Amino acid sequence: MIRVRLPEPEAQELEAEFRATEDRKLRDRLQIVLLAHRGRKHQDIAKDLGLNRRSVQRWLNAYCEHGLAGLAPKKAPGKMPGIPASLADEIKRWVIAGPAGQGLDRANWTHEELADHLFKTHGLKTSRSAMHRFCQKIGIRPYRPTYRYLRGDPAKQAQATEDLAGLKKGRKRASSSC
Repeated sequence: MIRVRLPEPEAQELEAEFRATEDRKLRDRLQIVLLAHRGRKHQDIAKDLGLNRRSVQRWLNAYCEHGLAGLAPKKAPGKMPGIPASLADEIKRWVIAGPAGQGLDRANWTHEELADHLFKTHGLKTSRSAMHRFCQKIGIRPYRPTYRYLRGDPAKQAQATEDLAGLKKGRKRASSSC
């Protein structure tokens, strides 16, 4: 059993921190140390706070080894982002150039195809939804190509204009009964 005997200034500092903090976990941990300092048994502290007796011992050990810093709640670091921000400019270039610019036979990108292309070029496996979030974050929409009329092939544009004109000449007007 760990016996905690705190000097009076240290006990007052812990009580002041206990009253000042709004973090529930830190309050419980401070309360464990303060109750142990007052001579309460570990099993009674655990019962009062609804904890396991082993948890009380663990927090008392943490306080004895690291002081107040040992009681501070720690947040998990979380998962690293799947697509590094350094690839944002390259992915933007892919979308602007279109799939044909990357040697693919598609008219437009989809998020799934972008994710697949990222895997093939950089070895980064990511999902369609992760690619969607990344594209939103960097402000691009692969479904809205940046095609401009002036960037098109002039010969193909002239041929399409002729084809459309030929179709328009062949139309018959419908008679209206209104």
